[in-house]
Amino acid sequence: MSRKTTNLNKSKTHSGGEPLPKNHESAQPKLAQYVGYFAIGYTLASAIFMMIQTKLAVNSQLVTVLSIIIGAYIAVHKFVKHQQRALNSDEINRLMFGGVAVVWLLTVIYFLAIWFWLFDAVNREVLLEMAVQQPLPLVSSLVMILVLTLVSARISLWAINRLLDPKRKTM
Repeated sequence: MSRKTTNLNKSKTHSGGEPLPKNHESAQPKLAQYVGYFAIGYTLASAIFMMIQTKLAVNSQLVTVLSIIIGAYIAVHKFVKHQQRALNSDEINRLMFGGVAVVWLLTVIYFLAIWFWLFDAVNREVLLEMAVQQPLPLVSSLVMILVLTLVSARISLWAINRLLDPKRKTM
């Protein structure tokens, strides 16, 4: 008497109920490492621009945009090199939001380090009093820099993705 073994492994399906292709995992790459590349590029560019700013007066918004462009270039270049294809729109959006979130997290850590290690009690009190008396300029500048980082990340990711697209190069 032969015994049949049942296959308990269920195949992955999507909303249509059909099984996903075997290479589905490779079709949807994890973008976390590319967000890391974005952050590394942004951090390196920011550090270089900070050194340049000790010798030359450079606009801080320009430095932010250039740092984001460099971070976007590194992330898209690595993605195209690893995946042999360009990013799609959904991946660009996810990389943009992830990259900007990491940029802002690094900025918060940077300012907290300055706040605790460089400022004394008098400097902290003066800055807090200034922020309480006139919060609107601080809030509006934070919103403007957030919009600037989102827009510059989106535009630079889109432009660099089109520039480095392997399909466009072959045509």
